Order: sequence, then C-alpha cells, then structure tokens
Amino acid sequence: MTGKQLEFDQRVHRLSKKHQKMSRGYRASMRKDGLVVMKPQRVRSAVPAKVLLLCLVGFFAFKAFLLSSLGPSAYQFRVNSLNEGTSVEQAGAWIMQIDPVTEAVSAQLSKVMY
Repeated sequence: MTGKQLEFDQRVHRLSKKHQKMSRGYRASMRKDGLVVMKPQRVRSAVPAKVLLLCLVGFFAFKAFLLSSLGPSAYQFRVNSLNEGTSVEQAGAWIMQIDPVTEAVSAQLSKVMY
C-alpha cells in the first residue's frame, strides 16, 4: 500500500507543478500522433539580457571617457570628494572608483583621442 501511495503522491506533485507552470501561460501543440497537448510557456524577463549588457558596457565606456579626459589624479580627487558626502554619494564613489576594466579602456581611449 505504501508503494502505491508514494506513486500517487509523486504524480499529484508532478501535476501540481505543471498546473502552477501553466497558470503563467501555455500554448497548444500537436504531437505526431495527432494528440493536442498543452505546454507551459517560459516566463520572459521584463528587461532582456542584451539591454542590461549594453547598459553595463555604456557605463564602463562613460567611466573610461571621464578618466581619460580628466586624468587619473583629477578623477581620483573627484571620487574622493564624493566619498566624503552622504551615503548616496558614497555609493556613487564606490561605483565610480577606478577599476581594471575602466583603466584598460581608458588607456586605449587615450591613444585614440590624443
């Protein structure tokens, strides 16, 4: 009796999981034998990964442009003055600090600009 109960519980769990997935959306498709089956649709993110990656690349390019146009000492001075401000300004200083990616892109940008 316990073996049958275990199989039943597993089947109920599988069906509940499928029902939960299908509550977010589903599509109908026909198998080769002609049976129409409903398959859950994948949930898509509101913001595509390409957009996030493009924003990240743009941000590093912006930092590199600032670093190459101001120079390392003036840039670091501005970051240090941000670090002495409010908590929001300190967060901005942490984000805007010179990192290896920004430094490398800035070096390449300086070769092109000057």
